[in-house]
Amino acid sequence: MTHADDQHRGIAATRLGESELIRELENIHRSRHDTLLHGSAAALSAHTTRMAELEEEYLRRHPDRPVSAGRTRAGARAREHRD
Repeated sequence: MTHADDQHRGIAATRLGESELIRELENIHRSRHDTLLHGSAAALSAHTTRMAELEEEYLRRHPDRPVSAGRTRAGARAREHRD
């Protein structure tokens, strides 16, 4: 990746420290809705690509991250039956 690519897409997710990766994820998730509603097709595509890169790196680093029972398919079905 060239320096120009770094400026356009940001630093490769694999090169980010842990705190930088978390910060980038927080920022990209915060800006997603606005990009979807108001960004050009190119902006949305770039945003999607970068978001996937960051999320994949997070999952690679944290394969055993805790998963909330309510965020699983079974948990969603249990909520449906309570409502």
